[in-house]
Amino acid sequence: MTAIVYVLRCSNGSYYTGITQKSLETRISEHQQGLHGGYTARYRPVTLVFNCVFDRITDAIACERQIKGWRREKKEALIRGEFELLPELSVRGRKAGS
Repeated sequence: MTAIVYVLRCSNGSYYTGITQKSLETRISEHQQGLHGGYTARYRPVTLVFNCVFDRITDAIACERQIKGWRREKKEALIRGEFELLPELSVRGRKAGS
């Protein structure tokens, strides 16, 4: 069964990273309705800004954990599709181009 890692932009400008094995549309709808409480329920509406499908749940879980540990600028590079910047942004305390 596939799993999807997704990133939402919340109404306060923050990012929320999650994982689902449901349809992405269903999961986003649950966030929009605040059905599960938690972080996104306080900062609705949310907007889907990134998603990636994995064949194995273990790979999706690893990706989700990795993204959750990233600083904002690295998440934004991912969202923009600027994958070439990700290694440079991995150096703690460095910004792209510096």
